[in-house]
Amino acid sequence: MIRNTTKLQKFGWVLFVLYLLALVYFMFFAESFGRTADPQSEYAYNLELFKEIKRFYTYREQLGFKAVFLNLVGNVVGFMPFGFFLPVVSRRGRKWYNALLLGFSFSLCIETIQLVFKVGSFDVDDLLLNTTGGILGFLLYKIVQKVRIRRKLRARKKEL
Repeated sequence: MIRNTTKLQKFGWVLFVLYLLALVYFMFFAESFGRTADPQSEYAYNLELFKEIKRFYTYREQLGFKAVFLNLVGNVVGFMPFGFFLPVVSRRGRKWYNALLLGFSFSLCIETIQLVFKVGSFDVDDLLLNTTGGILGFLLYKIVQKVRIRRKLRARKKEL
């Protein structure tokens, strides 16, 4: 698997692993995100789509910009690297539906671990936001690839 890869793909793997490590830290251990050494005493979950998104929007004045931004935008932006690096490290990740499925599956794993170990809450809104971030990252990858191809074509035309 690693043997037949380019230097760029190997570098992509390194960045992808570093991203995953950072994501695990922020999702499970970062005290600044409300993670503490003591697990919650009860399971926390939300199975109603848009419930937390509405709550954050409705109470944005009381919660403050930082809390709303971290929850809504942070969940999207936090998963954009997943969608971006997936096609770099895997040929299967170059199809939009695989990026969607893998982004959703990875998010589901994180949410389930948070629920089981009581280090956060299982939230379907987070699943939606994270999956959206993964797809946006995938779209960004596609845009970057088109720009790279155009630049290569222009460089070849100048050589001729």
